[in-house]
Amino acid sequence: MEMSPIVHQPQAHRTTRSCEWQTELCDCGSDCRICLCGAFCFCCLGCKVAKDMDECCCCGPAVAMRTRYRTLYNIPGSICSDCVTVTCCGPCNLCQLKRDINRRKQLGIF
Repeated sequence: MEMSPIVHQPQAHRTTRSCEWQTELCDCGSDCRICLCGAFCFCCLGCKVAKDMDECCCCGPAVAMRTRYRTLYNIPGSICSDCVTVTCCGPCNLCQLKRDINRRKQLGIF
């Protein structure tokens, strides 16, 4: 009986990344609907994110919302980095939050 050599080692497969963002800040290609909503209807997307987080509609684009979400899922960062992200990349911030929420809902960890 001839034995074949092992060419690939088994790897652990992680199905969830609870301590990091599910998508990058500018990863708009992963969900074009969210990207378009963030670009053309920023307030609507902010309200959707706030509703998902059980917050007031005015909280969607706020630094506090990003910080709360990041803290909830142990995502690395700081209030300072959240402030810069929300101030300089407001639509991308909301898109990332919404994509992350949707992905965590799919995984059953939201």
